[in-house]
Amino acid sequence: MSVANGSASPVLELDDVHLSFAGVKAVNGVSLHVDPGELFAIIGPNGAGKTSLFNVMSGVYRPQQGAVRFLGESVLGAKPSKIAARGVARTFQNIALFEHLTVIDNLMLGRHQHIGYGPASAILWRGRARRLEVEHRRHCEEIVDFLELGSWRHLPVGLLPYGVQKRVELGRALAMEPKLLLLDEPVAGMNLEETEDMARFVLDIRDELDVPIIMVEHDMGLVMDLADRVLVVDFGTPVTTGTPAEVQTHPEVVRAYLGEEAT
Repeated sequence: MSVANGSASPVLELDDVHLSFAGVKAVNGVSLHVDPGELFAIIGPNGAGKTSLFNVMSGVYRPQQGAVRFLGESVLGAKPSKIAARGVARTFQNIALFEHLTVIDNLMLGRHQHIGYGPASAILWRGRARRLEVEHRRHCEEIVDFLELGSWRHLPVGLLPYGVQKRVELGRALAMEPKLLLLDEPVAGMNLEETEDMARFVLDIRDELDVPIIMVEHDMGLVMDLADRVLVVDFGTPVTTGTPAEVQTHPEVVRAYLGEEAT
C-alpha cells in the first residue's frame, strides 16, 4: 500500500495567504511549506484560523490574496473535488462516517476517485468492473490490516467505539492513496489509550507509507512528540515556525497560550 512521493520539492506551499469574512481576518499573511516525508503541525488557540487554513488548502475557501501550490502547481481556485483528485485527503474533527455501513464499505467510499467504470458496468458486474472492484476491496483490506481494524471490518461503524470510528475515518482518507494527508484534530475526544494508538498510526503513515502530513491539533504533548516542524498562528496571524523545541520556548507562543512572558 505505497503512496510515496518521490519529489524533493515542497509538497505544499502557501505564500502570503490572506482570507477575510465580512472584513474580519481569518488568515492574515500566512506562508508555509511542507516537505516530502514531513509531519507538519499547525497549532494555536481556539479561533486562531487553523481550520480556515485547512479549508484554503483543500479548496473549500479561496483566499483574497496569496498563492497555494500543490506539487509545484497552483491550486488556487480549484474545486475541492479537483484538489482531492490530485492527491490531497482530509479527515475532519467531527466524524463524518456512514454509520449504517460497515467498516469496509466506508473505506470503499474513499476509493471514489479511482473508480474507472460507470453504473451500467457495475450493475452487469462483469469484466473490468469486477476486476476493479476486487482490486479496490483488496486495497481496503490492506488498510484494515494496517490500522488494525480486522475485528470490526464487517460491523456497522455506528456500533463501534469512538476511537475506532476515528480510525475508520483515517482509513477512508488513506483509501484515496493521498500524496498529502490533512488531519484535523485526529485525537479530539479520545482517551489516553486511544490517543496513543492514533499517534502510532500517524507515525506509521509518515514513516512506512511515506505520506507527508499536516496536522491541526490541540493536544500539545502529541504535537511536540510527533511533529517535525510546527507553525503557530494566533488570530489568523503567523507567530513563528520551527521545531517543537524552538516553538515551546518562543516568547510570543508562551504569551498566546499562557498570557505571560517566557521565563
